[in-house]
Amino acid sequence: MIIVTRLGNGVAIAVNPDLIERAEATPDTVITLVDGHKLVVEEPLAQVVDLVRSWRASVAAAALTLTRYGDDAATADAASTAERSAHESTFGRVLRLPSREV
Repeated sequence: MIIVTRLGNGVAIAVNPDLIERAEATPDTVITLVDGHKLVVEEPLAQVVDLVRSWRASVAAAALTLTRYGDDAATADAASTAERSAHESTFGRVLRLPSREV
């Protein structure tokens, strides 16, 4: 979930990014969900996009860590720290992917 602020009353709301159909700046940022509901939020469009990107990257990284190490969080954290210096690309660093060894 991403946390955004409803325009007008300042209430923080959690939105599932998988349910976002589109977001547009008109000039306020309007998030349209797949069911047609519209949310007008305080955050600028670029920030909403960054929140969704960060959320998706964190989900992918968590899935990769769980796939590799199961529920052993200590091993996963130690391995993740050791692998950070071995990443080949920016995308790989975001997802904490190991470098390819030839």
